[in-house]
Amino acid sequence: MNAPKDIRDVVVIGAGIVGSAIARALGGTGLSVTLLEGRDDVGDGTSKANTALLHTGFDATPGTLESRLVARGYDMLGQYAREVGIPVERTGALLVAWTDEERDTLPRLKDKAERNGYHACEIVTADEVYRRVPELGPGALAGLTVPGESIICSWTTNLALATDAVRRGVALRRHAMVTDVMAHEGHTTVVTTDGDVDARWVVNAAGLGADHVDEKFGHRRFTVTPRRGELLVFDKLTRPMVPCIVLAVPSSRGKGVLVSPTIYGNVMVGPTSENLTDRTATATSEEGFEFLLAKGRALMPTLFDEEVTAAYAGLRAAIDHDDYLIDVDHDQRYVLVGGIRSTGLTSGMAVAEHILELLADTDLDLTPREGLPPAPRMPNIGEATTRPYQDAERIAADPEYGRIVCFCERVTAGEIRDAFASTIPPRDLDGLRRRTRVLNGRCQGFYCGAHTQALLEAAQ
Repeated sequence: MNAPKDIRDVVVIGAGIVGSAIARALGGTGLSVTLLEGRDDVGDGTSKANTALLHTGFDATPGTLESRLVARGYDMLGQYAREVGIPVERTGALLVAWTDEERDTLPRLKDKAERNGYHACEIVTADEVYRRVPELGPGALAGLTVPGESIICSWTTNLALATDAVRRGVALRRHAMVTDVMAHEGHTTVVTTDGDVDARWVVNAAGLGADHVDEKFGHRRFTVTPRRGELLVFDKLTRPMVPCIVLAVPSSRGKGVLVSPTIYGNVMVGPTSENLTDRTATATSEEGFEFLLAKGRALMPTLFDEEVTAAYAGLRAAIDHDDYLIDVDHDQRYVLVGGIRSTGLTSGMAVAEHILELLADTDLDLTPREGLPPAPRMPNIGEATTRPYQDAERIAADPEYGRIVCFCERVTAGEIRDAFASTIPPRDLDGLRRRTRVLNGRCQGFYCGAHTQALLEAAQ
């Protein structure tokens, strides 16, 4: 068989945060790279429903690859966020102990944080817990502070990394679900719903589908279990009630329910943790809603006197291993990046760096390319800094930034226009929402939905 004329150096499967970060890093070399995404948009899988914490890694298992990459990723993403304009708020976090057993666990958690290289945690009294978060329910016994924990926009993070990759020359193909791989001498054909792609190397960062792709390379080393996490979102009026991230003390059953501010000015409560078999089951459930109501009322009863404006669910790619599963198969020229779970938001850039280190002794030339384009400057959709509708100078230069389309979220016609003209434009309303916050408010698109749909259709 004659080799195809166009063989890419690397194909990356999956355009979530981790896959996009890997494609961006590879795009900084002289290699030809294609990024495949099975859905209509980047970050439309597990990455879009993350709890959106920039995580210090204080509670990771010491000595694991996850612990090392989360700590490294915290620094890398923090710097990158400042560079490209990803919204971040350094709120800090507070673990609250409600039982004697949980209180006795706090010194061990502090020691664990220090073994992970994080030395800023402090054990505080109940009085200090209530001073920091007055709206907490009665019965808190003590707390552990984690001042470095922060909230971040996971949507903008994913889009920034993918945009950066494309600007560096990476070919992004959306709606290209991988259905098979075929090995040939010197290259692999990746079969997708949008045609075949030939590559010398393949990187599997497929998230919920990573085990299925791994099987196509002949492996049966792990199974992905879709773990549904449901969350409740409260009206922006509740934001002063939650000045920091409030965490539960972890137990054998998991990390528990958190109460956290969001980068968009809301408050969220969750997530649940439910193992499923259906990898598309992102609907919310009555059981999940009742669970969050019961847990949340115990944590912060006054919060639940306020209005819940949305509920949503996401699926996390849990695997039957206690650590990230990253492996390079030199014979097949295949890299597995599996089991990255929710900490992948923080660690994604460090995972990409790690992958390039693992590939350094292969036939790929990873020499950094000179003359890279500047990193993109992302639109601000966070509440903590000035948005277009608040910027008189910007509105004077372009009145479209003063014309409100979505009144709940104060999204302007100029922002929607810019999203359609961007490097990776949205293809549907959900994609537009993740770029601008349109339809994301308390009315859930009741008032602006028809107008926004018309704008989408006009742009296509």
